[in-house]
Amino acid sequence: MSDRYAVIGNPIGHSKSPLIHAAFARQTGQDIVYEALLAPLDGFVQAVDALRANGGKGANVTVPFKQEAFNLAVHLSERAKLAQAVNTLIFRADGIHGDNTDGAGLLRDIEVNLAYPLAGKRILLLGAGGAARGVIMPLLAAHPASLTIANRTTSRAHDLALQFGHWGEVSACDYSALDDLPFDVIINATSSSLQNDLPPVPDSIFSGTGLVYDMMYGKEPTLFLCHAAQNGAPCVADGLGMLVEQAAESFYLWRGVRPDTAPVIAQLRSL
Repeated sequence: MSDRYAVIGNPIGHSKSPLIHAAFARQTGQDIVYEALLAPLDGFVQAVDALRANGGKGANVTVPFKQEAFNLAVHLSERAKLAQAVNTLIFRADGIHGDNTDGAGLLRDIEVNLAYPLAGKRILLLGAGGAARGVIMPLLAAHPASLTIANRTTSRAHDLALQFGHWGEVSACDYSALDDLPFDVIINATSSSLQNDLPPVPDSIFSGTGLVYDMMYGKEPTLFLCHAAQNGAPCVADGLGMLVEQAAESFYLWRGVRPDTAPVIAQLRSL
């Protein structure tokens, strides 16, 4: 029998994960079945239990269950502990292992796929929610010159800066304080693009950058990326590559094989 995996979320019908992992399995010759599971908002643990009972070997976890997955895992990777969220579950004899591959996916997309090294760069991270928290440590591991976290609620940004300040140069501010501050990289980790909205940042921050990145993605460039380009950003990129790269990291954790992501990203772009 094929090994079973799934992505669990609510909603889940939009997920590209089954397509991505099917492509990885064909490419690497791995015999797996991967499906999308819609869990009731109060039924995440039951969905995981059912998957395990039916021979499941692991799962990806998406909105809104990453915190529940963190609480459910018996063993946590260091990056999951720092992110305080889990997007990858591995079912082993000694219990459920939890990991977070989002930051690794972002870093690999920027540094490998976009060929933009982050060492020595001044990075601005917009947002202080779960998406931001999950990528801070991997970004600091790339040895940037500085990381500034900006958020509408400044106290949340300051809390993250305090937590992660041991690992690098991290500061925090609100959006209004960004005017005239120079940044090489701007990463949008807010949910504004889901609402086709913009974070209230000054237009002036975009013109001096080398890369503006939105962790969201769609068939067309997000409003945030269009706005950045219109205000002088020379290079913009959405989060589709991050999606595929974090999936590849999960696949590697499960199967011990690292797939080639480039053809899968190209396949998704062509749809």
